[in-house]
Amino acid sequence: MRVSISRRIAIVAACTAAFAAWAAVSKAAPESFKVALTGAQQVPPVETSGTGTADLTYDPATRVVTWNISYSGLSAPATMAHFHGPAAAGKNGPVTVWLSKKGSAPENPIKGEATLTPEQAAQFTAGEWYINIHTSTHPAGEIRGQVVPPKS
Repeated sequence: MRVSISRRIAIVAACTAAFAAWAAVSKAAPESFKVALTGAQQVPPVETSGTGTADLTYDPATRVVTWNISYSGLSAPATMAHFHGPAAAGKNGPVTVWLSKKGSAPENPIKGEATLTPEQAAQFTAGEWYINIHTSTHPAGEIRGQVVPPKS
């Protein structure tokens, strides 16, 4: 009788642990969202007819972010594109991830992916990163969009 109760407790504990692990994985599903890029978000703001949209997907389980960024109406061809951070909206921050090949003009659309470090992932999910597309007319950036992932 004593062995039977111990087995039942062990089975219940194993099932509970398996359910908890499943629930944790299901909460960490990849999330897709959009980021609007405008000159008004630049610091300081830039007057431009340029706009852009970033389609981002972030997988917290693997810390992989993928991007597909399209833009139009820039005052000159794009020269660089990056994620910057950590920086809140209205603040500037250093380059964290190149969105295009370093030293080459970005394609349109800009597509790619990166695996973030744990520190970068924490900044990214906290909304402390922004996307910046640079041109020769506006070397500090012509259009920008704050990355604000949806809250789970």
